[in-house]
Amino acid sequence: MTKEIQEQISYYDARAKEYDEWFYRIGRYDRGWELNQRWFDEVAVLKNALQQVGKVESILELACGTGIWTQELLKLGDQVTAIDASAEMIAINKEKLKSINKVDYHQFDLFSWRPNTQYDLVFFSFWLSHVPPTQVDEFLLKVYRAVRPGGKVFIIDSRFDSTSTAKDHRFENENEIYQQRKLNDGQKYKIFKIYYRPDNLLQKLTQAGFQANVKQTNNYFIYAEGQKR
Repeated sequence: MTKEIQEQISYYDARAKEYDEWFYRIGRYDRGWELNQRWFDEVAVLKNALQQVGKVESILELACGTGIWTQELLKLGDQVTAIDASAEMIAINKEKLKSINKVDYHQFDLFSWRPNTQYDLVFFSFWLSHVPPTQVDEFLLKVYRAVRPGGKVFIIDSRFDSTSTAKDHRFENENEIYQQRKLNDGQKYKIFKIYYRPDNLLQKLTQAGFQANVKQTNNYFIYAEGQKR
């Protein structure tokens, strides 16, 4: 494991308890009523698109985080297998969903993860952008192997928009592959962050073997659905 990857895992362990502040627009991420509402309206688009996948039996969620999207996946699937490299993230996810016994948790580094089961749906949100460009193709091939024939992949990630992050973060170049992130206590970490455009994300998914469709919301998100051919 490279030093950069280890720092990224350490960052998400350290950030786990404040991660939801970003998604729910709290504290440093509160941009005022108008921008917050824009964010939540676009989140609603993502949730609606995900629900259009329809009911399935088995789901694999990669980089499951604090359970924000695990909750949505449970509306679709009979069983969710949730993987994350961060023990802190998994603990919060478990606590959030403690009354539900349909989630099977595993702590794995996704860079060394190898699929040994196929699923009806493989889902990951805000993860592909953290995969180093030199490892993206290999990672998507692993995702392809984890999807059963006729099954689907669903991906959500970030568009480049300065109001999507904390008010004390300054991102000026969407073509950089690194960002410096700051926690509430002032700790700083360098992480990978790659912003995909619809055409190059579609190319990556097609190359991996999926028949895919990629869309964007107006400001904040890019999302894709692919089917294993």
